[in-house]
Amino acid sequence: MKKSKNMNRGAAILSVIFVLLFFILFGRFFYIQATGTVDGQVLAVKAKEKYEKKRMLEARRGQILDQKGNVLAEDTVTYTLVAVLDEKMTTDPDHPNHVVDPEETAEKLAPILGMKQKEIETILKKDKFQVEFGEKGRNISFAKKQQIEKLKLPGIGFIRDTKRFYPNGKFASYVIGYAKRDEKTGKTTGQLGIEKSLDKYLQETDGYVIYESDRSGYKLPGSKDKIVTPNNGADVYLTIDQKIQTFLEDALNEAEKQYQPTKMIGIVADPKTGKILAMSQRPSFDPNERDIQNFYNDAVSYRFEPGSTMKIFTLAAAVNEGVYNGNEKYKSGMYKVKGASPIYDHNNVGWGTITFDEAVQRSSNVGFAILAHKKIGLERFYQYLNRFGFLEKTGIDLPNEENSKLNYKWERDKISTAFGQASAFTPIQLVQAATAIANDGKMMKPYVIDKIVDPDTNRVLKKTEPSVEGEPITKETAAKTLDILETVVTSEHGTGKPFQIPEYHIAGKTGTAQIAGEGGRYLTGRENYVFSFLGIAPKENPELIVYVAVQQPKLKPTETGSAPVSMIFKSVMKNSLEYLKIEPTTAAAKEEKNVENEKEVGVSLLEYKGQQVQQAVQELEKQQIQPIVLGGGATVTSQYPSATSRVIQREKVFLLTDGAVKMPNISGWSLRDVMKLCSIMELELKYEGSGYVNAQNIKPGTEIRKGDHLTIKLKKPK
Repeated sequence: MKKSKNMNRGAAILSVIFVLLFFILFGRFFYIQATGTVDGQVLAVKAKEKYEKKRMLEARRGQILDQKGNVLAEDTVTYTLVAVLDEKMTTDPDHPNHVVDPEETAEKLAPILGMKQKEIETILKKDKFQVEFGEKGRNISFAKKQQIEKLKLPGIGFIRDTKRFYPNGKFASYVIGYAKRDEKTGKTTGQLGIEKSLDKYLQETDGYVIYESDRSGYKLPGSKDKIVTPNNGADVYLTIDQKIQTFLEDALNEAEKQYQPTKMIGIVADPKTGKILAMSQRPSFDPNERDIQNFYNDAVSYRFEPGSTMKIFTLAAAVNEGVYNGNEKYKSGMYKVKGASPIYDHNNVGWGTITFDEAVQRSSNVGFAILAHKKIGLERFYQYLNRFGFLEKTGIDLPNEENSKLNYKWERDKISTAFGQASAFTPIQLVQAATAIANDGKMMKPYVIDKIVDPDTNRVLKKTEPSVEGEPITKETAAKTLDILETVVTSEHGTGKPFQIPEYHIAGKTGTAQIAGEGGRYLTGRENYVFSFLGIAPKENPELIVYVAVQQPKLKPTETGSAPVSMIFKSVMKNSLEYLKIEPTTAAAKEEKNVENEKEVGVSLLEYKGQQVQQAVQELEKQQIQPIVLGGGATVTSQYPSATSRVIQREKVFLLTDGAVKMPNISGWSLRDVMKLCSIMELELKYEGSGYVNAQNIKPGTEIRKGDHLTIKLKKPK
């Protein structure tokens, strides 16, 4: 009886416990059903996290392109090399998924990565699940990735990534700038130049897709996907012309190699629009490497006393005021200023009594002091400084533009400003002012951003139009100023004689600017100057302005400061004019025109392409035309001039065949014939002098290919 009583009591207790548990569980389920939360966590959200997947849709940063669409900056795919070291990742010993042999792996990777074998072994022997290889293992190209994959090394893999790439390296670097990726956020932002100033346009926004998946992560049938499309950055088109920029970069490289200056600046501009076609400096940097010494674009941020290039605008002011008489004479050498030290010509003694035209040609400081002080008047001259834009920034669409520093308090400083001393200006201010001289008196605002385009819709977000910033002089004054400035290059006493280009009339002015040292004193010594030239061509109808400045070059005892400047200027100006197909304007050009006229009564060429070389040669020789056969083939593959062109007797016609082409002996050839050779062979031509070929850098008989550089020296016959 007692046992049965205890059992009943135990059963009752258990029943009560079960009832209590039931109500607790029921209450819990009811609470969860009512609130949808467990321990503060929303169940719907947790379910969504488990069964809803999100995949990133990567956008790209906007490209930077030249005016013709050539890419100057873009995002490119790169790879990061990784190694899996954990043995647990291998389930099949015959197909290992981890690094099995660190020594062998290191031996094979070392020459490809440019690392020491021991260095890689140390990395591969770390007690980690996965490792990377530092800087040498990042930003690996697709070609190098393929090279590593061919080794079939166990445990070696890649992580796909993107980086900002600048295909031309050290090319308009201070205009383009660079963008850098933040390792923590993964976001790429502009740090310098256009990359920084237009970051809001170039910046991309990644998209994503959200889809429903099973417990293994696979997309479920009928999933209602949510897609947010990626927003690519806008493409920025510059006014920079890749070809002209290349001419400038090559010329600066050559001058840097030969003269090792502390600084160089080069600008090429279109005077009719204000477009900057090329802009560079030295020292420069490769945006891919970011080996930067100077973080400022000197063309817009470096102000200095410009020297005699400033005389261009003093001359234009005098002509515009009607007070310039080129035949009027004055006493050169020294000009006294009341209460201040005298002004001397650059040779300290002058050239006796000379005309004002000769003052321009010889770059006489005294002559320009008289023009500013006595002829124009210093207060009136100040007005011209303002009209030419020297009192404020140009407003060019580049960051960190510096303003001028005008010292116009004391009389001597006012006079000195007229010939490029005392006051400091930026190169871009000089170029802007020069557009008025080259553009019938209309001064054009310089700019480098042509347009900004949405790459997805091709909608133009922003477009820069040419802007006239003022008309400081008349059309007649501009024309007369150009005529006078041409004599700086052509006259017997002209300081610009080294800047002559045989095919084109050049108008311009040299500059030799002093450099302020410690304590405000100017540096001394024949090399301690900023040597410069501001040139305009062709003088008859200006198409280009080229400004070049070279600071403290290492000169040979026989050289003057104009040597490195003219070397750069002539190469850039001549190549650019020819690239733009600007007709030559000098006497040599007239001779060329006469030859063209003679062609009208000459022989019309037949089509020789596809003919046997021997047959084509015989036909040309019958007509007393000189065939020049290039290559050792038996069949003509190309000809120059082309079929139907008219040629005169004894004119050279070039027949290209297949096979290797050897350089002919071009001694005694005219420049025109050499240009024909370069045209059919696509050679890069540089030349010095005028007349007929006297020397060539490629020896006769040497094999030549398209793109080779041919340099010749021309000499007039006795």
